[in-house]
Order: sequence, then C-alpha cells, then structure tokens
Amino acid sequence: MGGTIVIIVVLTVIVPVSIIMSGLVASGVLGFILKRDADLIHEGSELLALSQKDFYAEVD
Repeated sequence: MGGTIVIIVVLTVIVPVSIIMSGLVASGVLGFILKRDADLIHEGSELLALSQKDFYAEVD
C-alpha cells in the first residue's frame, strides 16, 4: 500500500514538475544562445543600439 502511494505521488507531482523545470532551463539556454547570435550578427547596426536602449530612463 505504501509503495502505491509513493508511485502516485511521483507520477502526479515530481514528474510534471521536473518536465516543466527542464523546459524552463532549455528555454533559458536557447534564448541566451539566440540573443547572443543575433547581437553578433547585427553588431554595429542602429537596430542593435535601439534594442538595447532603456526607454524607462529619465531624460535630463
């Protein structure tokens, strides 16, 4: 009976959470790699400077 409860907890709690967390890590790594690649490809472009501008900074 105890083994059944352990298996149910593992299948309903631990497995979905681990799948979501692995997807989170994969998305973060993929986003970092693609952003770095785009920054290198468009280095020196006015669009790169525009994308890195802080629009919420106060203007003097």
